Amino acid sequence: MRENIKRTILCKGKVIDLSEPHIMGIINVTPDSFYDGGKYKDLKSIIRAAEKMIEDGANFIDIGAVSTRPGSAGCDLNTEMERIEPVLNILSKELPEALLSVDTFRSDVAAMAVEKYGVCIINDISAGNMDDKMIETAGRLKVPFIAMHMKGTPENMQSPENTMYSDIVNEIVMALALKKQILKDNGVTDIIIDPGFGFSKTIDQNYILLKNLSAFRILDCPVIAGLSRKSMIWKTLNSTPDSSLYGTIAAETIALTNGADILRVHDVKETSDIVKIFKQYKQS
Repeated sequence: MRENIKRTILCKGKVIDLSEPHIMGIINVTPDSFYDGGKYKDLKSIIRAAEKMIEDGANFIDIGAVSTRPGSAGCDLNTEMERIEPVLNILSKELPEALLSVDTFRSDVAAMAVEKYGVCIINDISAGNMDDKMIETAGRLKVPFIAMHMKGTPENMQSPENTMYSDIVNEIVMALALKKQILKDNGVTDIIIDPGFGFSKTIDQNYILLKNLSAFRILDCPVIAGLSRKSMIWKTLNSTPDSSLYGTIAAETIALTNGADILRVHDVKETSDIVKIFKQYKQS
């Protein structure tokens, strides 16, 4: 269950209080993401999407330019830069107060995003494992760092060897505890923990993590849950990502009940509604 502990991170000189749930809206500027790949055709549509997310209740906007769906091979550094820099440039100009996050495992992209465009969160699916300069870069940049658990890479993370655990909850808690210490030793002070739903986990394992999400509170870091329209939901429903909104809302409600501080979502308005209901429930 959620503890009554004040949790804060520092973004763009502002102290963000995470003692109540926050929402991170997703904008993927890729042609091949599992749900919204190719959705945003030009910069104007991206601006409109970000504005709508903020209007609907998003506290953060997470911008990614590399698909990390299972089996994806990703893209090279130049392609990622070419995709993401124009987006960060326009959003930083049109929405200067927005709290932007960059979804990348590359230290060069993270540094560019923070230093040139004022991005205030680094969201790394590999927690520094895919770029040996990422952790020291995050420490130098002095921005919050989302450390997600994943074994392998998106291309091979769903292989049998990368989905094998004897005690999945304990193993992931221990792995993230070790990563937290490494990050702190390198000067990262604001660390957000992500158990990595859908990354090197089977459907059943994802639900075990969801049921035991409160176990990650022992790490004394904010916890983010990325459940939105993932295969653990639509495969359970024998559906598709496009038809999994209600299942997503159900899973996100469970995540809030079990202690998630931030929900990373495609559907901000609907998530904002459940956060309002959850807050009223907790206050009553």
